[in-house]
Amino acid sequence: MDNLESYYQSRFAARTQRIQASTIREILKLTTQPGFISFAGGLPAADLFPIQRIGEATQKVLAEHADKALQYSTTEGYLPLREWIAGRMPGASAENVQIVSGSQQGLDLIGKVFIDPGSKVLVEAPTYLGALSAFNPYEPHYISVGMDEEGLRLEELEAALKAYRIKFMYVLPTFQNPSGRLMGLERRKALVALARQYQTPILEDDAYAELYFSGEPLPTLYALDLELGGGNVIYLSTSSKTLAPGLRVAWVVGPKPVIQKMVYAKQGADLHTPTLNQMLVYELVQDGAWFQAQIGKIRQTYQTRRTWMLEALQKYMPEDMGWIVPQGGMFFWLTAPQGLDSLELLKRAVEEKMAFVPGQPFYADGSGQNTLRLSYSSATHEQTEEGIKRLGRAVHQMLGREPVV
Repeated sequence: MDNLESYYQSRFAARTQRIQASTIREILKLTTQPGFISFAGGLPAADLFPIQRIGEATQKVLAEHADKALQYSTTEGYLPLREWIAGRMPGASAENVQIVSGSQQGLDLIGKVFIDPGSKVLVEAPTYLGALSAFNPYEPHYISVGMDEEGLRLEELEAALKAYRIKFMYVLPTFQNPSGRLMGLERRKALVALARQYQTPILEDDAYAELYFSGEPLPTLYALDLELGGGNVIYLSTSSKTLAPGLRVAWVVGPKPVIQKMVYAKQGADLHTPTLNQMLVYELVQDGAWFQAQIGKIRQTYQTRRTWMLEALQKYMPEDMGWIVPQGGMFFWLTAPQGLDSLELLKRAVEEKMAFVPGQPFYADGSGQNTLRLSYSSATHEQTEEGIKRLGRAVHQMLGREPVV
């Protein structure tokens, strides 16, 4: 064939609008330039990876269980790890747990199981970009619901539930990616009650729940649903933010019929998540004292880095630039004055050798042109100060104002 690119493009044509390159991944390519400062990727801090402990655990697993660790295994996942996860979830057993290869695979499998072309999926505005990327190939019709300081606006949510037959709603109640919002207890209870009233399953993405900076963690939507009878929340979480994302070990906890369908879907995807990685994660987390100390170190470090970025924003951003101060997680969410397009701002920022993620790709309805996300998890104090100073210059230039020196 003379033109292979055209040949295959003609066969991909129906899906090219649904399968797009990740905005974040494309931006990350820029960060290899010398002197570039990036707040784009939601990357856990590599300096906090427990490298020595992982090495020791790997040696132990291979010394004691190499025959199992290096062999094919069950699709559902390593049973001791599933039992450990179930022990942290009220009312759950190992049969309610499916191990997946990172939260991204969990999102993809949920999409594969639930979404038919045209299925209505309710999402927050903004919502996690990776979820949209995972769901898009299955051709959903998104119903976007706005948010206030505590998350989904209940009046808008109920109006959408009344107006449409929603296949499921996708919600990130704890330190939401991208906005960093934390949904309060009463809002959580009301959300769960509404979902049950309108018989709409909830997919709860809880990747950042352990990364709170103060106070006590709020109950999951899964736990609150159980108090009302259970069965209406599918829970997704991961080891990526507390151990290391390269292990690609995450999990879905849900009703047995959902888990069974996910088992079938995963068998067609990759048979099972790498057994060695699952056994390694179990070896690490079953030492509860060490695991809690590891999480505590991450919380303290991220809180410090959050404060560095907050101070720099207050110093270099114009007064009419707004942001949410996160109480946990990894992100600042900024709202620029109306008329400032964050995609155009990114072009100016790249000229200043800094990067962020424009907000618009996080909106299923294409809005949010004047929003942007910054990650503080991996930057040093000096990088944070200089990077926000560069961003401030770009913002002031677009607004036709003098930047803070």
